[in-house]
Amino acid sequence: MIRPYLVNFSAILSEDQLSVRANISNSKIESLKKENRTPLDSVSLFKKEQFKIKLVAYDKDNNIIYDKTFDTDNYGKLELRISSRSKNNEFSNLTLFEIGLIPGLEIYLGSILPMKIQKPRKILITDFDKTLVDTRYSTPKEMYYSLNRPLSHFPNVEKSIRLVKDYEAKSFQTFVLSASPHFYEHAIRDWLYQNQIFVSNLYLKDYRDFISIFDGSLSAKDIKKQGFYKLNQLIDILLMTKLPEELVLIGDGFESDPFIYLTLKKLIQSDSDPWQVWKSIKNNRIFSLTSKQDSFFITKFYQLSELAKNSNTEVKIYIRATEQNLKDLQEKKFESNDMTLLNKQVNYYINK
Repeated sequence: MIRPYLVNFSAILSEDQLSVRANISNSKIESLKKENRTPLDSVSLFKKEQFKIKLVAYDKDNNIIYDKTFDTDNYGKLELRISSRSKNNEFSNLTLFEIGLIPGLEIYLGSILPMKIQKPRKILITDFDKTLVDTRYSTPKEMYYSLNRPLSHFPNVEKSIRLVKDYEAKSFQTFVLSASPHFYEHAIRDWLYQNQIFVSNLYLKDYRDFISIFDGSLSAKDIKKQGFYKLNQLIDILLMTKLPEELVLIGDGFESDPFIYLTLKKLIQSDSDPWQVWKSIKNNRIFSLTSKQDSFFITKFYQLSELAKNSNTEVKIYIRATEQNLKDLQEKKFESNDMTLLNKQVNYYINK
């Protein structure tokens, strides 16, 4: 049977807002019951579909405290921010229904318990490829291999995994942010579960953005350039959780993670100038921002900067390196002296 279903569903409850993200598809994927699913099992998620979604929220006594209908974008994506002030932060359970496909019929999609951001806020955001798993995507042969094999076929980066688990033991709440295509969702979740990293919030690059003229924020250059996508997602996470007292960022030194993380660290300093930060990265090859992306960043930079004025976030950055590039990463000179000085505070490590 072909029916709408949830590809992913996440909800974050901070002190004054509920943030909801969901992806809905009308495709049938036989692999949902398979063990060790491969990314190729989910490639059908490229379909263009719009849905009418009913969101119902319940309190701890199972009373309905919120009931509203929303339209997804043309690719089944739903992103919401709902004020929780009037509800006294009582959102206990969320349920989604599709109500537009068959008149009069509410199709149950799924339920979720929102992630409640604990106090003191301690947030960990980690990359996936080459950070937790030593994947290889350099050649067409390696790409084909990665699509047709479960991620357990690639070697784990054990030091990174230990680092994540050590911080989780210290009550850090974990987010996984990767530039892997969105159809890697099930394969990555399988790997995380097998390695006992229990993460509900997984953010991947939605490749449908590249063929969505009006809904998407990514352009063709963002297929290889990760700057806009990753920094944009990092800021979104912090706007949803609010700036934490402690923030840990884990990535790799193979692409652009050090520069992206340092840009974020600079942006959330209490004395930062969001306009100057934007100007400093606008034409950097890691970003190469389009005019649409310019407006995205300017708005979000100022939103995050406002939060930073009333916060004092301690930021720790860990970057996985190799024996070959460790010294180059540690001694890297950036165009900005501020960034070069901040780079001295990065914890570069080798997987041993």
